[in-house]
Amino acid sequence: MAIRNIREIGDPILEKNCKEVKEITPRIRELVEDMLDTMYEANGVGLAAPQVGILKRIVVIDVTGEDPYILINPKIIETDGEQTGPEGCLSIPGKSGIVTRPAHVKAQAYDINMKLYEIEGDELLARAICHELDHLDGHLYVEKVEGELHDVVQQEGEEEE
Repeated sequence: MAIRNIREIGDPILEKNCKEVKEITPRIRELVEDMLDTMYEANGVGLAAPQVGILKRIVVIDVTGEDPYILINPKIIETDGEQTGPEGCLSIPGKSGIVTRPAHVKAQAYDINMKLYEIEGDELLARAICHELDHLDGHLYVEKVEGELHDVVQQEGEEEE
């Protein structure tokens, strides 16, 4: 498919609420494929539609590099525990900060065929679900950073959320 431009902090689209997807159209399928391609090209583990300039409630996540999740109209339905650790974002390149998130998350979403399913995750997957769903409501992780942002020297093969 295609690699799309990733919007960066300061772009007003990243501060807007996204609209629900009502039906899967060829354009939505193309967007999802492009989002996956863009995420992998940028060495990310997650990407939300507003990060590529589209105000739709769509998120793609892949914390392993070989098992992508497509979440359409996702909602967190349960959280448990707490984890504190470094977080980065493709929309804030070269920076990271310490953020506290739930250690376990359960969410509901629709897949690419608009079939409802549940996704549960711990640690990095839980963090990625929370991080990406924040994007759908116009929030960036920097709003939750404890302390200062730090410069990141990204090594070959490392990934950002």
